[in-house]
Amino acid sequence: MEGCSSQVWQRQISSYAFLPVNLKQGEAPPPPPPPPPAATLRASNLARRGRLFQRRGSGLRRGQAAVFAARFVGRPEREEEVLVGARRTGRRRLAAMSNHAAGTSNGGSADGDGAAARRNTKMPKYSKFTQQELPACKPILTPKWVVSVFFLVGIIFVPVGVVSLLAARDVVEIIDRYDDACVPDNMTDNKLAYIQNPNISKNCTRTLTVTEDMNQPIFVYYQLDNFYQNHRRYVKSRNDGQLRDAAKANQTSSCEPEKTTADGKPIVPCGLIAWSLFNDTYSFTRGNESLPVDKKDISWKSDREHKFGKNVYPSNFQNGALKGGGMLDPSAPLSEQEDLIVWMRTAALPTFRKLYGRIYIDLKKNDTITVRLSNNYNTYNFGGKKKLVLSTATWLGGKNDFLGFAYVIVGGLCFFLAFAFTLLYFIKPRLVTNELMSP
Repeated sequence: MEGCSSQVWQRQISSYAFLPVNLKQGEAPPPPPPPPPAATLRASNLARRGRLFQRRGSGLRRGQAAVFAARFVGRPEREEEVLVGARRTGRRRLAAMSNHAAGTSNGGSADGDGAAARRNTKMPKYSKFTQQELPACKPILTPKWVVSVFFLVGIIFVPVGVVSLLAARDVVEIIDRYDDACVPDNMTDNKLAYIQNPNISKNCTRTLTVTEDMNQPIFVYYQLDNFYQNHRRYVKSRNDGQLRDAAKANQTSSCEPEKTTADGKPIVPCGLIAWSLFNDTYSFTRGNESLPVDKKDISWKSDREHKFGKNVYPSNFQNGALKGGGMLDPSAPLSEQEDLIVWMRTAALPTFRKLYGRIYIDLKKNDTITVRLSNNYNTYNFGGKKKLVLSTATWLGGKNDFLGFAYVIVGGLCFFLAFAFTLLYFIKPRLVTNELMSP
């Protein structure tokens, strides 16, 4: 038993020390050597696993396992992280190698068959985009940064809003609603009968007083309320090809219900938009001086040149039993009839203004303007309103306070938030850490 125990002990010592040990009879075995340091075992284990991953196609270069071992000696907490990364890389490379082998095994075709093999696997093709490894900026929103941005936005927006409001206040407008005022006293209870009776005169005279000096050019607008030009069926009721080309005069598709006359002749221009053309007219005088209205270039240049043809002339227009609006000059091409072009650029809102013309004469404060108009357009059937507008313009355009108020409100809100965040930061500061963990 004693000899047997000695032999077992000898085998244990030999396997541990990697050296043959021969003991004589009766000699005591030498003491076992001390175990190697933990760091050495860890480095040896890591190197062994690195070589294993290298043989499996992980892509670890020769000697990289030894570099890992030397780097992480004394840091056992990083060993598992390195091994997990190596395993992930190994699986990716093995998948790529298997896909390549499947693509090239049949006659060496790596384009068609390889793509089919890749399609058969659920693993996506590796790229920095699909793996979300593209460089990205990840700002840290500290309280100082947030407060600074709010202050900067407020400093920019508030002055812009104030300047916009001042520019809008410089615009002088004269607005006169005349749809009710031009109805005869005996027809106020039946306005629809008044506007539909051709035997009743539609002429009307209005007097306007200039409140502030108005420098030329003075823009003349007509304004309609409760008129829905953005209705889907109304907007679709036109044919753009017919408006551009005389050879397409017979194309009246999408123009229902105003596409042909009773005897089947095509209407040019067809559709409800052209049929409902605004037809009130205005003329202006100041005392004995006439104020001519220039109606040239009141439409968009792109509309005149590209949407309405120079060889397209009106035909069979407003020849039906029911007339919707104004008439067109059959001897003038559509590209020159700018009232129609302005009207056919449909408005997005039910209350809108459209340019009627310009007056190139300065008007002084307290001047009296006499307006002679024809109240022809029927807004009484749908409860609409008609207004005549005389307006000047600034570098910002017409009178519109919304833009200035929007800038001032947003800028003021930014100032309020900046002060609130600053006060909150001083009362209850937030500890911000900016430690970036290395991978």
